[in-house]
Order: sequence, then C-alpha cells, then structure tokens
Amino acid sequence: MATVLYTIAIILGAIIIYVLISSFRLKKAVTNLTQEEFIKGYRKAQLIDVRETKEFESGHILGARNIPFTQLRQRYKEIRPDLPVYLYCQNMTRSSRAALFLKKKGYNQLYQLQGGFKTWTGKVKTKN
Repeated sequence: MATVLYTIAIILGAIIIYVLISSFRLKKAVTNLTQEEFIKGYRKAQLIDVRETKEFESGHILGARNIPFTQLRQRYKEIRPDLPVYLYCQNMTRSSRAALFLKKKGYNQLYQLQGGFKTWTGKVKTKN
C-alpha cells in the first residue's frame, strides 16, 4: 500500500512540476491582452488567427490573417519577426502553443487575446 501511495505522490509531483514549468515558459513567451488592449494595438501589428479555416470563415476579427496552427510549422515564415504578432484562437489553447513555437523561432513581440475569440465582442467579418 505504501508503494502505491509513494508512486502516486511521485506522479502528482511530476505533473505539478510540468504544469509550473509550462506556465512559466508561456508567461515568458507571450503577453495576454484584454480585448481593449488588443484593439489598441492589433492594427499596427500582424493579426493572426490560428484556428482552422472553417472556423475562420464562420467569423473572424476584421483584418485577421488565417494561419491555422496545424499549418504553422510550414507557414511561420509568412509572419515577419520584426513586427508585433497578435495571435488568437477560440479559447487560447492553440494561440498559446503557437506563441511557444514562434518564440523558439526567434519571434519576441508576441501577444494573445485573453479569453480567445469566444469572448470577442468587437467587429467580426464572416465569409459568405
């Protein structure tokens, strides 16, 4: 019984350490912006929607370019590293992963929409 508890404690400890390291890496890679902060800066930046094409076409922030996260490894060079990059997805999961990837590739001015597109109340464009 003690061995099982010891094993569970080790696994839980490893999970906690992983989560802490991941959140620390994410905090260093990307700045979360409220919708108001996002609106103030995204017109002077590269606005990238990392959702899949169908999601993008059903509605996206006006002026956004669609580079789905699943294609980012092949297409990241379409994003200029010398300009700010504003990322968003549906709920911050893919945009966080995209920010970590871009940070590894040398991008330093990375921002993401806090709460993701699902919380966006600004202008939206749909493709009909």
